[in-house]
Amino acid sequence: MKFKFAPLLPILLVLIFSVSSSFASRLSKTISDTTSVDSAKNDSIKEESQDMLMMWSKKNSLGVNMSEVAFVNWNAGGNNSISALFYGNFERKLQKNLLLWKTSATIRYGLNAQEGRKVRKTDDEISLNSTYGYRRDSTSNFRYSAKFNFKTQFADGYKYPQRDKSISSFMAPGYIFLGVGAEYTAPKEDLTVYASPLTDKSTFVLDQRLANEGMFGVAPAVRDSIGKIITKGENIRTEVGVLLTSSFSKEVFNNVNLDNQVSFYTDYLNKFGNIDVDWELKLNLVVNEFVKANIGSHLIYDDDVKFKEDTDDDGTLETLGPKIQFKQLLGVGVMYEF
Repeated sequence: MKFKFAPLLPILLVLIFSVSSSFASRLSKTISDTTSVDSAKNDSIKEESQDMLMMWSKKNSLGVNMSEVAFVNWNAGGNNSISALFYGNFERKLQKNLLLWKTSATIRYGLNAQEGRKVRKTDDEISLNSTYGYRRDSTSNFRYSAKFNFKTQFADGYKYPQRDKSISSFMAPGYIFLGVGAEYTAPKEDLTVYASPLTDKSTFVLDQRLANEGMFGVAPAVRDSIGKIITKGENIRTEVGVLLTSSFSKEVFNNVNLDNQVSFYTDYLNKFGNIDVDWELKLNLVVNEFVKANIGSHLIYDDDVKFKEDTDDDGTLETLGPKIQFKQLLGVGVMYEF
């Protein structure tokens, strides 16, 4: 399996976390003169630094879900197989007076190896979210907010068993949402609702072959009568529209946590009212401190994502229209939180 990485990947994943962590750590340092020390002033600085550090919170988790099936002289038949899903979730939050800055990152990568066939990818995600909000007073549940979201994948994706040409890759597509709006936070529930009347959506297709085919909504290549490319396909498409997101978390039963995230987006100029949907629902079950189980589903609909299928059995994938994307997850594994 071929991997494609770019310098942009570590920059996007590390930058905001390194800035926030460095900023928090530097707050603990006090400034003192090497020749004279004002003890009262120094104590005041220490107290202020400690108070500031108390406003930073972080949450990190790394885990792996595994499943394995092995057969020896098994009369019912079957193929030996093993699957692994590696994932990490990272969060930083600063809350001070009327300000709130929250940043989270998610990475996921899954593989399946089955007897008699090559290794296949089962999951692949890189996601970075950052929200900065300000409210007018300490009793308000509404904040003026700016939101940034980045999403792509690590490795090439294929329409298995076909492996000659990838149907996606790193930054093909890559999505960036950047907008301003208002966010509501429920006072007694872990519920947030964000609405932005002005959000820029940039779609990147840095794989030129896919860009030439006009995948993921970018303008395709211009060709002459014999199919020779005159003008290459565009690598970036920019839209401006309305974004609505909601996030909800709750412990529905003892050691059973529900996590629901949904977003809706429509472009002002291109088919306004044609809504892109991204809806993820998870149930996280806590077995003990390290062993966790999760059940989830992920539904996506994007009118710009055209699917490929070999409709005439000639070995070539034809480009079709958009379809609903759906993924179901069930896993048990080990997770470490720190």
